Amino acid sequence: MSQLEEINGSDLENIRELLSGSGYSDKAITYFLNKTNMGVLPEADQVTELTGHCGDTMKLYLKLEDGRIKDAKIQVLGCPGAIASAMAAMELIRGKTIEEVMEIKDRDIFRMLEEIPDQKQHCIRLTNKTIQKALEEYKNEHYLQGE
Repeated sequence: MSQLEEINGSDLENIRELLSGSGYSDKAITYFLNKTNMGVLPEADQVTELTGHCGDTMKLYLKLEDGRIKDAKIQVLGCPGAIASAMAAMELIRGKTIEEVMEIKDRDIFRMLEEIPDQKQHCIRLTNKTIQKALEEYKNEHYLQGE
């Protein structure tokens, strides 16, 4: 049974109402509740962890093939803004080349979320910094090895 299935209908509506009242769009709330991209990739080509100044931590798992992100999963210990941002970003980067992903800006992730509270914009920055750090580490390791 998924985490979402364990939450009864009344609790789910209360969570939605609370987040909506705090400034989260329905799309951002759905990313937070469904957590479809949360998890681990056992045979990841790159694993990178980053903790933001707020204490939220993200651990990113990337599977690459022919210079493209074949799959991406992320573990997030953080607030709804961090979780929603990370879930949206995994969808955004999947299938793109390393170069395309390196060009992703915070606003691209924000557009996927549609709206999150102003005080949670740093969650988007943390997500993007984690992705950029992972790709830099991957490039440094694999290009140095001549792959």
